[in-house]
Amino acid sequence: MKHLMIIGAVCVMAACASKPLDPKARLVRLTTVEPGSECQFLGDITGNQGDFLTGEFTSNEDLETGARNDLKNQAHNMGGNVVFILTQRAGQTGSFHQEFGGSSVQTNVTLSGNVYFCPTN
Repeated sequence: MKHLMIIGAVCVMAACASKPLDPKARLVRLTTVEPGSECQFLGDITGNQGDFLTGEFTSNEDLETGARNDLKNQAHNMGGNVVFILTQRAGQTGSFHQEFGGSSVQTNVTLSGNVYFCPTN
């Protein structure tokens, strides 16, 4: 039983960490300025981190970093190097302890964007 509790705790801790960034995707840029005509549009993507179960136990920083990493990884896999951010949403749900005076907490972050390949100089 003790081993099951340890394994469960490790699984919860791993679920609360931000999604990893593929080293090959580290050069993908996120921007709020739409790329120019020299860039080729490749498609739309949505990146996210968190859910109703693990989100309450994941820091806001890890939720945001994980969503950005998810977006960059997807863009890289599509052959893109720039993501024009269209929307950014943070989901909130009531705390499990809300009936005892708790408040709503951020449980997930979702980013949507357009992927582009822009030639580099």
